[in-house]
Amino acid sequence: MENMQILLEPIRTSLHQVGAFLPHVLLAVVILVVGWLIAKAVRFAVVRMLRAVNFNIITEKAGIDQFLKQGGGEADTVHVLGLLVYWLALLAALMIAFNSMGLAYVTDLIGRIVLFVPKVMVAVLILAFGAYFARFVGLAVSTYCRNVGMVDGDLLGRVALYALMTFVVLIALDQLGLGEIIRQTFLIVIAAAGLALALAFGIGGAKRAGDFLDRWSRRPPDAPTTGESRTHAR
Repeated sequence: MENMQILLEPIRTSLHQVGAFLPHVLLAVVILVVGWLIAKAVRFAVVRMLRAVNFNIITEKAGIDQFLKQGGGEADTVHVLGLLVYWLALLAALMIAFNSMGLAYVTDLIGRIVLFVPKVMVAVLILAFGAYFARFVGLAVSTYCRNVGMVDGDLLGRVALYALMTFVVLIALDQLGLGEIIRQTFLIVIAAAGLALALAFGIGGAKRAGDFLDRWSRRPPDAPTTGESRTHAR
């Protein structure tokens, strides 16, 4: 009889532990279901709100939606932000559920992911508004150069666009915590490109570079000056 009790004692202990742990599992399941419903509702509300303020028009004019479609995706930037909000709420529910079961290590891991998702959202917003502003500045530079009769105005506009986009991308990457690595790499690339251009122009392209800069700065022969345009207007 005593041997039987000794054999049954581990089983009783295991059943007691399962019985004590089962309510925590049921509570975690309830938290996950409620969190999933909240995540879907929040995603729907965020997508509707962003479309209500015409944020999709900004991302479309900025070229981000076209970039996503070229990559083979069907969703636009608004849907991407809605999906990020959805996963943020769902991961928060997962963190609460695992915390209710006493799984501290898993909770800490999910908490780090939860802290990273808002950074991705902010980076997407920076890219959207930054790309829109960069396209506006590039178009303004091209239009101004054409109005004053400067040749290669479209080239100058593209240079302004790409310069601002590079700056915006660096800010977005810095928001994600990758700014220092990308910044150092970018400075190395810029330094190497500047050294290569300096050597090229210094060795055999000085005259060509001078002609190129002179062609940028002079007006076309048939372009009227400011005084002449005012005289014609009178």
